[in-house]
Amino acid sequence: MAPREDTPLPVRSMEVARILAAAGIEGRVRELTDSTRTAADAADALGCEVGAIANSLVFISDDEPVLVLTSGRHKVDTTAVAARWGRGDLRRATPEQVRQATGQAIGGVAPVGHPRPLPTVVDAALTDYPRLWAAAGTPRTVFPTTADELLRLTGGLLLPVGS
Repeated sequence: MAPREDTPLPVRSMEVARILAAAGIEGRVRELTDSTRTAADAADALGCEVGAIANSLVFISDDEPVLVLTSGRHKVDTTAVAARWGRGDLRRATPEQVRQATGQAIGGVAPVGHPRPLPTVVDAALTDYPRLWAAAGTPRTVFPTTADELLRLTGGLLLPVGS
């Protein structure tokens, strides 16, 4: 779907755009007319492979929220990720925990723009794509990026997250 040009970005997306600009990231936040709440929705709206969608998933591990940026082409193997990362068990955060940790709603969680940085893993599968798309703070906003930019932005650790 086409980007919306007629209205300013939502506040949460403006914060993401500010962080991207401060980090020297060239990709611009775009608001789409259709939801990008799921990886499949985002891929359809952007005309890309589902694997090029960088999902931002919040888990609870060792009593703190953590972020896993995963390719839309597979699910996170929480047992394997916890072991590779050297953390305790990972369990999906509730919608309330996601909002508290990120200030953003499920389906629109960006890799950045949270009240405080979260320990982060970036899926090694994301390196298979020269251009990725990540949510920008709302279910209708996205920005183009790369795996290297995500690692730099989040201070994340590159690990395989699929089984």
